[in-house]
Amino acid sequence: MAQQTNTILSAGIDIGTSTTKIIISQLVLQNTAGRTHVPRVEIIDKIVLYKSPIFRTPLLDNTTIDAKQIEQIIFSQYQLANVHPSDIQAGAILITGETATKQNASELIHYLSDAAGEFLVATAGPDLESILAAKGSGAVAYSKKTSKVIANIDIGGGTTNIAVLKHGEVIGTVTLHLGGRLMEYKQGRLISIAPAIQRLFIKHGRTISVNSPYDRVTEQWVIENMLLSLNAVLRGEQDADKIPLLLGHLPNWTEPIDCLMFSGGVARFLYPELKTVEASYTFDDMGEEIAHSILQNPALQEFQWLEPLETVRATVTGAGAQSTEVSGSTIEVSEDLLPLKNIPVHTCDFQQSHGDIAEKIRYAISTAEQLYQIDCEETYFALYLKNIPYLQFHDIEQIAECVLQHWSRNNTIIVILESDYAKALGQTLKRKTKKKNIICIDQIYVNTNDYIDIGKPVYSGVVPVVIKTLAFHKA
Repeated sequence: MAQQTNTILSAGIDIGTSTTKIIISQLVLQNTAGRTHVPRVEIIDKIVLYKSPIFRTPLLDNTTIDAKQIEQIIFSQYQLANVHPSDIQAGAILITGETATKQNASELIHYLSDAAGEFLVATAGPDLESILAAKGSGAVAYSKKTSKVIANIDIGGGTTNIAVLKHGEVIGTVTLHLGGRLMEYKQGRLISIAPAIQRLFIKHGRTISVNSPYDRVTEQWVIENMLLSLNAVLRGEQDADKIPLLLGHLPNWTEPIDCLMFSGGVARFLYPELKTVEASYTFDDMGEEIAHSILQNPALQEFQWLEPLETVRATVTGAGAQSTEVSGSTIEVSEDLLPLKNIPVHTCDFQQSHGDIAEKIRYAISTAEQLYQIDCEETYFALYLKNIPYLQFHDIEQIAECVLQHWSRNNTIIVILESDYAKALGQTLKRKTKKKNIICIDQIYVNTNDYIDIGKPVYSGVVPVVIKTLAFHKA
């Protein structure tokens, strides 16, 4: 007899530097453990139901997103896809690239995460963008099939997000000021230049100004610096002075890269068979010239090139179809509290030892309360218990006692466990207190400073979970 499946709807919304895209996906859940075992629900299939046209991201001016236009785009596409915001149980809203630096980016994304679905994530961190793009392009799936180290290079309008992968796991990320809309033209004259490019000119004693005529030599000099930065990070350069357009941290992987896969709007010019796809979506910027220079660059041709499954829609596909995980099924949750959004995570590392458990928990809770609690307000944080040794009943009792003793300033206890102990710990906590709400989930892997969203139970008691960052980077 075929095993029963269940489905949930997921939305991906990507508001990028150049373009805005929306995708609606169906996630198929199934208990893969069989009837005689503890349920283990997994996402076994992801089906894209609807892809929106590609819209140019509307701006009121150089520093402000046109929020009303964005809202109209999103809800008109929901209507065409025949879905209502309340149907959406998973997915992500991303404000990416240079758009994440706009003054109303944070306000807009939090509004949309409430209005566009019961369980949508607000996120704008470049590291997460690179990971979602790698999932949407097919790079993660490809890397599971080979021992080669693959870099997925997602080139958008304002930034390039790179995720480095091996065996299906992300082993590093890096972001560059490399994108088609860092210099824009209209009727043969420069109408905008990004601050990062302005700084590059100043550093080299050169000048450029808005309204100056198009100069191919100047544009090529900018692109040469972009590719200098790209080649440097692909080879793991650790000297920031040799990466003139670095945005954020240095390359953080150690293994040499074997293969390249390109995604993002510029990528459609890199693969001949993809050039005709949505060719009407072109902009008077540097995108096509960047692609031409990449194809001519000898250093980049030394790598093996892989063809992506998605180019311009890679990030939104990753957000809509790949961003969701599911918890273990032996968990304990106060369902009436769900969904919960944007819960900061703080780690308590047991280091595979039973020693000093009480002190480790006390210190972790105290630190988290200092970081995340606001006086006179009910604010949430999640305590993540990692590297847990084998636990017996008396160990779980001790952990529960310690949590209750020190979790004093909040009426909702949220504990995430790396190992499969959530049901036992959650029920022990409930037995010991009637005053606090308990949410205890497991088989989720997070880090301190991650944020987590927990949705309502969807199938066999599991809850959908999205782990992300809320970092709005500055120009």
